Amino acid sequence: MPYIVAVDIGGTFTDLVGFDHDTGEAIYTKSPTTYGNFVDGILDCFDKAGLAPAEANFLNHGTTLVINSLIQRRGAKCALVTSAGFRDVLEIARANRPDPFDLHYRRDEPLIPRELRFEVPERIDAHGDVLVPLDAGALEAVAEELKRLDIEAVAVFFMSSYLNPEHEEQAADILKRLLPGVYVTHSTELTREWYEYERTSTVAANAYVGPQVNTYVRRLEDEFRSRGYGGSLFMMGSNGGLLSVDRTCRQPVGLVESGPIGGCIGAGAYAEALDIQNVVAFDMGGTTAKCALVEHGRYSVESVYYVNGYVRGFPIKWPVIDIVEVGSGGGSIAWLDDQSRLHVGPQSAGAAPGPVCYQRGGTEPTVTDANLVLGRLNPDRFLGGEMSLGVESARWAIAAKTAEPLGYKGEAGLIRTADGIVSIATVLMAGAIRQVSVERGLDPRDFVLFAYGGGGPLHASALARELSIPAIVVPPEPGNFSAIGMLLADARVDASETFTGILDDALAAAMDGGFRGMEGDTADILRRDFGAADVYFERKAEMRYHGQRHNIHVPVTGLRALAEIRAAFERDYKRRYGHADSKAPTEFQALHLSAFARLRRPDIANLRRTMPAGGMPEHTRPVYFGVTEGTVETVIYDRDGLEPGFAAQGPAVIEEYGSTTLIRPGDRFQVGEMGEIRIECG
Repeated sequence: MPYIVAVDIGGTFTDLVGFDHDTGEAIYTKSPTTYGNFVDGILDCFDKAGLAPAEANFLNHGTTLVINSLIQRRGAKCALVTSAGFRDVLEIARANRPDPFDLHYRRDEPLIPRELRFEVPERIDAHGDVLVPLDAGALEAVAEELKRLDIEAVAVFFMSSYLNPEHEEQAADILKRLLPGVYVTHSTELTREWYEYERTSTVAANAYVGPQVNTYVRRLEDEFRSRGYGGSLFMMGSNGGLLSVDRTCRQPVGLVESGPIGGCIGAGAYAEALDIQNVVAFDMGGTTAKCALVEHGRYSVESVYYVNGYVRGFPIKWPVIDIVEVGSGGGSIAWLDDQSRLHVGPQSAGAAPGPVCYQRGGTEPTVTDANLVLGRLNPDRFLGGEMSLGVESARWAIAAKTAEPLGYKGEAGLIRTADGIVSIATVLMAGAIRQVSVERGLDPRDFVLFAYGGGGPLHASALARELSIPAIVVPPEPGNFSAIGMLLADARVDASETFTGILDDALAAAMDGGFRGMEGDTADILRRDFGAADVYFERKAEMRYHGQRHNIHVPVTGLRALAEIRAAFERDYKRRYGHADSKAPTEFQALHLSAFARLRRPDIANLRRTMPAGGMPEHTRPVYFGVTEGTVETVIYDRDGLEPGFAAQGPAVIEEYGSTTLIRPGDRFQVGEMGEIRIECG
């Protein structure tokens, strides 16, 4: 029985989903994430599933390794080799001030400090012709200095390499020869667009995480091979497609949002199967909450990603699904500032020690502790009974660290404070959803809230009320849903290149020629990495009105005539900004191509859960629903025992392995044909 397996490493738990195409059997497990060696947590999931690596023939893996390394600044000691005169591109950045009212504003420090940035003579002009040949002697002298400094990785960026990568490729070859064992990367193997700051920042980030990712991926591959695994290993790319191991090792920044991507893919697939046009994909895990919009089964992909946010962070020029993330997960810590104001996150208790109720040494109250105190979690059935939660320790932490310092005494004060912690987390998560909807001219009331993750279904009803969203869908196995989405991912390769000029008939024809060249290159990659024979493409043009600074991405698949391209631009421009000018000239800035190859994947309509039913009879317990409803005797259901068509009125709690769904008073829910829970908000 060859299984296809997906593994998602989160901040608190590592999730595994296995599926056998022959029998239709599905396996779901979770284990605490092992920060010392992530591979241990993956193998623990295999052991709990009763599955040996040798029984699998396909492994897709998503990880937060890259984003954590970049945010926590735990990458390699790396250097930058650049064109003479361009040593300070990382420092100058865009020379803007995104937060003009913060008198103490500072950007994050560059990943590579100035003393580790080196210049060499070379220059290519604006037409791609060599003006100054690469000075190999100067590069060799730099290599000797890098040896002396014990550099672990080198990023190569030359000013006009996007037009002609010859010098970058030469320099990378020389450095690899002179610095064996040192990770070497150059900007044009990541992007061929002209933005010098974004290209420099991207290649610096690639070098910064390169050694760590290479070590981890190769260790994972070797460990599985030693246990008899003979199948294919792929990584979940931030663009929503799979990456081969070799490509991952060359382009590790492609994993910058690898972890949450699977949920977006799964949300799109389920929305299409359930005939839901627009959904907000909402994932609340142990460390963060993430959200993205899926319209007509498709999610938006942005060409630039800002690590640690646009205001203080730095850009990576790489296609990433448009996700907004906030530090509001189940393990987010509730704390008081110097003015005794209550905050939640972004600090997280993580997997170790975890929330106080995990009884692993945690002392700071978290969102999970608050939900337990409010009666929304069953202390004896967490993870299907694999973990027992300590109610008294959670009560102590909330009382001692937040309630009593705020002057809230006794049982009523404890409950009021726990409810306040959950309410603050709700507001933070609602703000993230507003970022991907309201701030982009979209009304969240026109969407269905698709909630998953360990905490998503627990908080979905409160979020829906906060945003006036009328309906919620909770998919089967929400606690493992990101891993489920990874099983549904296709192979994908993205390419882009600078393409400038005013839109006219000649440029429209040139656009088609540019896309055809990229299509040939990306199809070759898919055939080589995945053995894909059937490849399809999506084209987008980066456009703007002549003289503007900011661009929009316009879908142009199948469009060749000038009038068609112009109409598509004006339609998307008007949707975003509310108006369009039919007379102003339009110009191109870049071409973006996505190449896809379908892989064999499960039919989600037939994905059945094989976790044994807990045999828990229907019963009740008191659950607190806020100051309006107060504490209500609430019906508790075991999700494994609910058949399609079952319907009931809230208040209710639906428990299952990996997650809990809260149905508030006034809401009504029904179990759909695919096992999903559909909630109508009262």
